[in-house]
Amino acid sequence: MIRQQRTLAKEFHIEGIGLHTGNPVSMVFKPAEINQGIRFLRVDLDPPVEFPAQVALALECTDDMRNTTLKVGEHKLHTVEHVMAALVGLGIDNCLVEVNSNEPMEPSEGGAADFVKGLKKTGIVGQGVPARFFEVTQPISLVENDIELLALPYEGFRVSFTIKYDHPHLGTQYASFDINPQIFEDEIAEARTFALMEDVENLRERGLIKGGSLDNSIVVGEDGILNETPLRWPNEFVRHKILDLLGDLGLLGSPIKGHIISHRSGHASNVKFAGMLAEALKRQDRTFSQKKPTDWNIQDVMKIMPHRYPFLLVDRLIEMEDGKYAVGIKNVTINEPFFQGHFPGHPIFPAVLILEAMAQTGGMLLLSTVDEHEGKLVYFTKIDQARFRKPVLPGDQVRFEMTMLRLSRLGCKMRGEAYVDGELVAEAELMARVVDR
Repeated sequence: MIRQQRTLAKEFHIEGIGLHTGNPVSMVFKPAEINQGIRFLRVDLDPPVEFPAQVALALECTDDMRNTTLKVGEHKLHTVEHVMAALVGLGIDNCLVEVNSNEPMEPSEGGAADFVKGLKKTGIVGQGVPARFFEVTQPISLVENDIELLALPYEGFRVSFTIKYDHPHLGTQYASFDINPQIFEDEIAEARTFALMEDVENLRERGLIKGGSLDNSIVVGEDGILNETPLRWPNEFVRHKILDLLGDLGLLGSPIKGHIISHRSGHASNVKFAGMLAEALKRQDRTFSQKKPTDWNIQDVMKIMPHRYPFLLVDRLIEMEDGKYAVGIKNVTINEPFFQGHFPGHPIFPAVLILEAMAQTGGMLLLSTVDEHEGKLVYFTKIDQARFRKPVLPGDQVRFEMTMLRLSRLGCKMRGEAYVDGELVAEAELMARVVDR
């Protein structure tokens, strides 16, 4: 799995009340630079205190089973899981969330619905650099009494959850989803938090759920739910548990490639498990780690492009602006197989392969505009105005600059230029479209 890092196109402001504190809250979601991650800023403190969304800060506060809390010094930020779920579910990697209270607001419709609507309306943009996934390569498990969490290798990101309550209107529920922004919005974001009526008074005595209501939460009594509105899904309870788990796993700081399976977990166990994943992330093989955080290295290229030896002609991408511009690098060596016949004693990089390398760079630019680009191919349909101004020889490093001239649902038109040592050696205009593999 590979994709661009994403942030917001502009600021987004929302107001409400905290679920547990009942405090009025104003929140501002702001774009953030690459590799900044998700960060909260409590602007009600003087000076403001920043809370990076990191699992280490939540491991300090696992005593409260009803929410996930971040702690920096003596300051805390409570109930971050629903905000985190919205950001993680929509694939937003970098965002600064300013909040003027010790707890973010609870969406008026419950779950993460209000956040998702606002964030999507604001706009989500690619940032031209690769998002670094945590890939589950071997099973990782946490077992505590009747709670179990398991991470397994998987080609994608899937979450499966089982809840089991000794209550006739809850009982056992199971749900499993391949998580992407559309699935999250359609199937998970509106799932409301819930509580048993017998627990409500206890929670109130503990100073919790002051902002809870039958609008944003589900209360389950002996005869069924007390809400006037019906359940949004028959298994809404387990869907909300998936929402919580997504938010807690967001504290890992990297999107996940793997299958996460939970049996009866809550916030404390979720955070503990996220800590285990964070340790595995630190140990993950970095053999091909990139020299610059802005580069798409050869591993990234091979995750996007289907080409392989001897036809993969781009070694790395060093620049990309989402849907607009990309720069690829090809290092030409005497070991290239085509030099055996082109030409013996006078090796020249074939002009048709210069166009192919140009097209592969453009293919990465085009695929970067496509969600779920796995299983897709780029077909080039036309070449115009091709010019070859100077031979490319062994030892040269070719810089391919691709500029999007036109992009539509049906395809695109790009201008490509190839440079060696700053000198233009080839140029062309290419038309292409995306097809299923």
